[in-house]
Amino acid sequence: QAQLVESGGGSVESGGSLRLSCSVSGHTYSRVCMAWFRQAPGREREGVGTITSDDTITYADTVKGRFTISQDNAKNTVYLQMNGLKPEDTATYYCAAGRRELYYRSGYGSCSHDAAKYNYWGQGTQVTVSS
Repeated sequence: QAQLVESGGGSVESGGSLRLSCSVSGHTYSRVCMAWFRQAPGREREGVGTITSDDTITYADTVKGRFTISQDNAKNTVYLQMNGLKPEDTATYYCAAGRRELYYRSGYGSCSHDAAKYNYWGQGTQVTVSS
């Protein structure tokens, strides 16, 4: 059992920056995928990026070059640094955890951007970017 708690959201103007934090307590998985998702009003939940315990990282194309995922294992915290924010980044941002997939031929792979693959979720933190 695990609990995920997001923080760091807020309201900024276009071009501004925010750093989101995801504090993890309790057990997730021995090999875990941590992910950031976002959901805007009337829109589907979409994957922003993922990170593994060995720092394998993925990003959505829409945020590459602007967002950076990192982690501090000693603090059990995952971060999302967001620079160059745009109005289309406005959404509720969620932290999530899921089991990292093991493949027979290639070992542990990168993490999915499919929300259905994650079974631990935080409550979300709001990010609003004005034009």
